[in-house]
Amino acid sequence: MRVLVACEESQAVTIELRKLGHEAYSCDIEPCSGGHPEWHLQQDVLQLLKINWDMIIAHPPCTYLTTCANRAYSLKCNPLDKVAAREKLRQEAISFFMEFANADCPKIAIENPQGYMNTRYRKPDQTIHPYYFGDNAQKKTCLWLKGLPKLKPTNMLPKPDPMYICQGEKSKGKAIGWCEGMRNITGGQKERAKARSKTFPGIAKAMAEQWAG
Repeated sequence: MRVLVACEESQAVTIELRKLGHEAYSCDIEPCSGGHPEWHLQQDVLQLLKINWDMIIAHPPCTYLTTCANRAYSLKCNPLDKVAAREKLRQEAISFFMEFANADCPKIAIENPQGYMNTRYRKPDQTIHPYYFGDNAQKKTCLWLKGLPKLKPTNMLPKPDPMYICQGEKSKGKAIGWCEGMRNITGGQKERAKARSKTFPGIAKAMAEQWAG
């Protein structure tokens, strides 16, 4: 099976697919961090959608689509020019997301956190957490599916308690939930965002085995 794993620099899903013998390629504008550059296409992924793939698994950026960014669109909190600029970026993110939704491919999965596309596009086919697949963390993850079954939990753990890394003056007294990969990450917001976007091992393995096994 020829599989495109779009917007994946970590190669987590790509590696699991390769273990099963599939011709899988990760694609991102960033270099890969998964250790297999020979399987990585560092380019604009939209050009690759013109190729015939057996399956596409897409992880489009959620920066302008996640619900946690809603405050940035409020005129009560931000000046008009800032809101307008942010709205333009959101529209571009929506268009990018929909390129995958409308791709000419028999099997498509689009992964994103709960956010704007739940209402702008449609409700996801499934919502999962890492702890359904043996990773002790909460992270609500939505899946929009075409020609693919819902993922079945493989190692259901007890629902973990929320973890917090910031309380006090820096967060204005509000507890901020821990997000995977964010602790001790250096390199600023860009590197923290990259760490947050990485697919948990259990989910990556389930995607490969249940969708292409």
